[in-house]
Amino acid sequence: MTDRTDNASWPMLFAAFAVALVSSVAVLFVGEVMGQVPCNLCWFQRAFMFPLAIILAIAAFRSDAAVWIYAMPLAAAGWLVAGFHTLLFTGIIPQAIQPCTASGPSCSSEDMTILGALPLPALSLLAFTVIIALLAPAQWRSRS
Repeated sequence: MTDRTDNASWPMLFAAFAVALVSSVAVLFVGEVMGQVPCNLCWFQRAFMFPLAIILAIAAFRSDAAVWIYAMPLAAAGWLVAGFHTLLFTGIIPQAIQPCTASGPSCSSEDMTILGALPLPALSLLAFTVIIALLAPAQWRSRS
């Protein structure tokens, strides 16, 4: 059995963990402190981001480059949901397709912004994109 630890991967893994942790704490702040109720798509994005914070923390602690096997599918699925949500928010996807209008808060309302200008779906998409970009080198290193 080969050793999967790679000290060269540690900075990338730690950075990916930091992004996941900051994202998780930020959405908890927005929901619990600011009182903003998340829409259905936000819940799905949280379901992919929260475990990433835990998995990436363990991987960074162990310098385990093979974490991409577990983390990349979570990040990719979260990226797809966040991308769809961003398209809904910007109006590229028509109103009739929006899954959040029947029950709960709207996926594309002004409540989906922070500081009045930063759309939460786009911030989520950015976070998942950064995590994927940081995990890609770990994938290459663990395969070699």
